Amino acid sequence: MHIAVASHQPLPAKGYGGPQRVVMALVRGLAALGARVTLLAPAGTRVPEATVVAVPPRKFGDGAALAPYVPRDADLVHVHFPLRRAPASPPLVQTVHGNLKGGAPPSPNSIFLSHDHARRHKSDAFVYNGLDPADYVFRRFPKRASQYDLFLGKLHSAKGYHWAVEAAKHSGHRLIVAGGWRPSFTGSVQYVGEVDGTTKAALLARARCLWNPAQWDEPFGLVTVEALLSGTPVLGTRRGALPELISSDVGALCDTMEEIIAAAEQIHTRDPAACRAHAERFFTHMVMAEEYLRMYRHLLETGTLPAGRPTSRVPA
Repeated sequence: MHIAVASHQPLPAKGYGGPQRVVMALVRGLAALGARVTLLAPAGTRVPEATVVAVPPRKFGDGAALAPYVPRDADLVHVHFPLRRAPASPPLVQTVHGNLKGGAPPSPNSIFLSHDHARRHKSDAFVYNGLDPADYVFRRFPKRASQYDLFLGKLHSAKGYHWAVEAAKHSGHRLIVAGGWRPSFTGSVQYVGEVDGTTKAALLARARCLWNPAQWDEPFGLVTVEALLSGTPVLGTRRGALPELISSDVGALCDTMEEIIAAAEQIHTRDPAACRAHAERFFTHMVMAEEYLRMYRHLLETGTLPAGRPTSRVPA
């Protein structure tokens, strides 16, 4: 199968670049499964697993403008950005990486990132994001209570970083905060700025736990998978996709700050091997690529997308 994957942002990502890293992982997984991949992306993109076709940025907004760059023998186009009109051919699917605003209906053949993400947009078509385990350091040793906690992500109230900070102030436990702007922290809270690559992998692997106390409906929650691949358990909330990602053997889900502070006392007792195994079962680039291939084949054979395959932790 020949898949044309379209990214309106250059690859590999600079900085955090969550969606771009997912696209990179997908291309890597599709190629490993034997698919032929052409990557439509801005100039400067370098992805060894794909044939790269440079597309001017202004061409990504409309299917008719993008169509001349799609190889004639492509079986399907997979875009990772909003597209006003689909090209006349071949068939197209679109991964929705965020929450659509104002209840706007999704475009035809939209694929969401989780069961909850799809449900909130009146769909059942979704594929969980996946990452390459080789990009992360698996620290197989048991966590110690004295190790630091980690918050990694945008320092926005919706991400709940203030819960982690308040918990550190309450307990005196060391917290490292890594994000994209410079707040003022004191005491046991250390701010290290935005991190990526080997620095981020090392921080994740050495942490006692990752805090992801989302205060909004996360479409997915990629940093949770990064932590689990590192053998690090996760403290989260019952919002968005997080209940699908976090089970009791790899983390804790809480509804209030008081609950999560209490759960933090024992979070380090989770087995790092269980965290890694959970992520490898559900959230690797290969699992993601296999699911997208299932979506592609079903669309080509029937004209419709199949329902996604949820983890066993999907709430009723």
